[in-house]
Amino acid sequence: MKNGWAMLIICDTHILLFWADRRERLTIAAQQAVEHGLAGGKLACAAISFWEIALLFRKNRLLLPAQHTPASYMEDIVTSLELQVISITPAIAALAESGIIPHGDPSDRLIAATAIAHQAPLITADEKLHALPGLRCIW
Repeated sequence: MKNGWAMLIICDTHILLFWADRRERLTIAAQQAVEHGLAGGKLACAAISFWEIALLFRKNRLLLPAQHTPASYMEDIVTSLELQVISITPAIAALAESGIIPHGDPSDRLIAATAIAHQAPLITADEKLHALPGLRCIW
């Protein structure tokens, strides 16, 4: 850690969406963490976040801007935030299903496991994840 920040700062899926389209929904702490991570090239997300975003488009729970396809919208997020996309490794998958992350949503378990495995804080509004011992959450 340097200056209190881990090498990576992981963004939960909704943080990517808020940053792209609804920044006013981010808390000041979340905005500062994103800006700090962006300035230092340290922002990351779990690969599963893009599946979650694609699913939201398919279910019409997220409206696609006219100039975008789902893929181009997600690519713009990656580019604008200079995101490192972290793959699901065997260690992350095993951690997500080890029972130490008691969250009903498998995507959220994988996102939390990614942050834990990388010893990185997670920017999230998910209260269930905030209660998880060993996971540093920013909101």
